[in-house]
Amino acid sequence: MVLRRSLVIAPVMALALMGCQRAVPIVEGGGTFAGQASLAQRGAEIRRAGAGLGWIMQDQGPGLMRGTLNLRSHQAVVDIPYDTRRFTIRYVTSSNLDYGGGTIHRNYNSWVRNLQNAILVQSGADAPRS
Repeated sequence: MVLRRSLVIAPVMALALMGCQRAVPIVEGGGTFAGQASLAQRGAEIRRAGAGLGWIMQDQGPGLMRGTLNLRSHQAVVDIPYDTRRFTIRYVTSSNLDYGGGTIHRNYNSWVRNLQNAILVQSGADAPRS
């Protein structure tokens, strides 16, 4: 009887703990721009997209933008290398987001996905549905 109860309770507890999991693997964002534009125009699209979501966007040179998002006591910093056709969003550093060995607070991936979608919309592309 005790063994049977343990076999039922253990999986339920494991699922409950997984639902509370705050750290998840870091996911890179990115995509392909719509249409044709110059490198400067692509940089402007990225800057507008980030600013619209509260990111502080800084040019790091041709084809590279750095984005910083400050929310309450949390900070996320990403690099966005880009050319005239595509872009990638890469983790740089963070504060108070439980970063460790390739995992981070689950909200980080949502922020990156929102930034990715906003960049695509700025370029005229349809944002992917999640």
